[in-house]
Amino acid sequence: MKVDFCLPIRNEAKVLEVNILKVIAYLEGLNLDYDWKIVGVVNGSNDDSFDVLCKLKENLPNKIDCLNIIEPGKGRAIKACWRQSQADILVFMDADLAVSLSGLELLLEPILHKQADLVIGSRFIKGATAERSWQRGIISKSYALFSQFILSHNKSDLQCGFKAIRRDAFYKIDKFLEDDFWFFDTELVILSVLAGLQIKEIPVVWRENRQGKEKSNVNVLQDSWSFIYKILSFRKRLMSIKKYLRNA
Repeated sequence: MKVDFCLPIRNEAKVLEVNILKVIAYLEGLNLDYDWKIVGVVNGSNDDSFDVLCKLKENLPNKIDCLNIIEPGKGRAIKACWRQSQADILVFMDADLAVSLSGLELLLEPILHKQADLVIGSRFIKGATAERSWQRGIISKSYALFSQFILSHNKSDLQCGFKAIRRDAFYKIDKFLEDDFWFFDTELVILSVLAGLQIKEIPVVWRENRQGKEKSNVNVLQDSWSFIYKILSFRKRLMSIKKYLRNA
């Protein structure tokens, strides 16, 4: 059994080394009985993120791999990582470690025990905690409710950057994934629902972490309107996908 932990990275040089070493130390402390590797995917960065990542790989070649993509995009980075991976389980988490590493075992166990094909972290179910500004909290919850109404799903949190999927399950939906940015999360979950994959939500401890960065890569207001537009557009595209799957 092999697991790849993908970290999409954009302008994270100030905290990258510390955070990756935290992940490695945590995973080593678990004494896991499977092989694992961290794959950092630098995308659209204009700082020294890739240089930092390469130096870490030189020191820990069996634990770290790295990719460099010129164009930005979280979704683009994750897809590039997962498509070249030979691991049995594919994971991604945000490089700022907003989700506590204590959730990693809970993220992987349902897949390891064949209880789920996709596991998604949630900031909105019982047992979860989320520390953030009230503005971001309202926008995140509103997005979750709006997506439930428009896309007819019952998942509490599509956008949490903490997910794991079986590689063979990912291949079932990969060709329908179009978004290269933040909407990738929503596509991944909704397409998994459509494909009949078994999905489990787990509570996470989430804390907005801007340490070492002047501002977030996400423009809250701009991306909120973009999400609404993309949800409506995605609903229209889902009709074509459903028709394709029926005729396949």
